[in-house]
Amino acid sequence: MIARLRGVRAPRYMRYVLASGGALALDFVLLSGLIALGVGAVPASAIGYAAGILAHWALSSRTVFADAVARHGPARRRQQAMFVLSALVGLLITTAIVGSGAAFGLDPRVAKIVAIAISFQATWLIRRHIVFV
Repeated sequence: MIARLRGVRAPRYMRYVLASGGALALDFVLLSGLIALGVGAVPASAIGYAAGILAHWALSSRTVFADAVARHGPARRRQQAMFVLSALVGLLITTAIVGSGAAFGLDPRVAKIVAIAISFQATWLIRRHIVFV
């Protein structure tokens, strides 16, 4: 019997964790590199997140939700648009947390760690229950 995590099959959730980890690695490398180049915390966070989203779609649509991805046509475009909208929710959460943290003198990378935990769960729930149904 497959273990369950709050009603979600563990293997799918674990694949999502791994896909997110890959996208996050790209995101965090870009965030750190851009900050080192003098880019502000909020734009650096947004750029890193956007690049991570492109990587996340590639990984998620092929490994996590492959059985639920629309193959072509209007259904595929609708699903991609909803994926982008879920990413924008995560981006809003991320930039708000990083911006607030920076405004209070917190290192943006530390604020990003907090943002990761919150935006990860929000986007997982949206994608699992709305985008890939």
